[in-house]
Amino acid sequence: MNIRHTKLATAGYHMDNDFVNGKDRIIASAIEIISESGLSSLTTKLLSMKANMSEELLYRYFGSIDEILVEVVDTFTKFDAGIIATIEAKDISHLDRVLELLTTFCTYYENYYELAAIILNYEELLHNVNTREAIGACINRRTGFIRRELELAMKEGEIIDKFTPEELANLFLGGMVRDLLNRRIVLGSKPHSQVGKATMNKLAGLIRIQSDSQHRQ
Repeated sequence: MNIRHTKLATAGYHMDNDFVNGKDRIIASAIEIISESGLSSLTTKLLSMKANMSEELLYRYFGSIDEILVEVVDTFTKFDAGIIATIEAKDISHLDRVLELLTTFCTYYENYYELAAIILNYEELLHNVNTREAIGACINRRTGFIRRELELAMKEGEIIDKFTPEELANLFLGGMVRDLLNRRIVLGSKPHSQVGKATMNKLAGLIRIQSDSQHRQ
């Protein structure tokens, strides 16, 4: 299986005997273009070349670039609900739930490097009337989960209250976004999951309240 097929499998596409249908190939190619050249470079001409099909065939699957962007955003957000539900079912602290969510995304974006570019294009997607609602819901869902868990962590004495849950959520998410950006400008940078996990754990260590038994250790 080639690299593109592997990435599609990571993103949850269904394949049969290594065959990826035209629609899936278009979405994968669109994500690659956004990652390589930016959202403004996504045109039907470039996309048809990347997907190795004619523009006429491309239009049989999608009526416009905006329709393609809607599918790209759906690919970006499709696992959110399942990931959050899985984490909520775990018997771990609220702070560890936050860390679990962030490290899961770090690992996911390390395995599918191009998809991480969507995070770096949030603003443009929010300005697009076709993708604004979906990408806004994604941001609110991720931020809301982290903020709620941090608020509960404060109420239950897991973490200090020197920061508000909103401020802490911004610090955690901002660190992840900054690391994604670093991967694009720093040659030979460490794996995203390794750097991201280390950064998140350091921040968590600064705000976590240790029990008496932990202090004695």
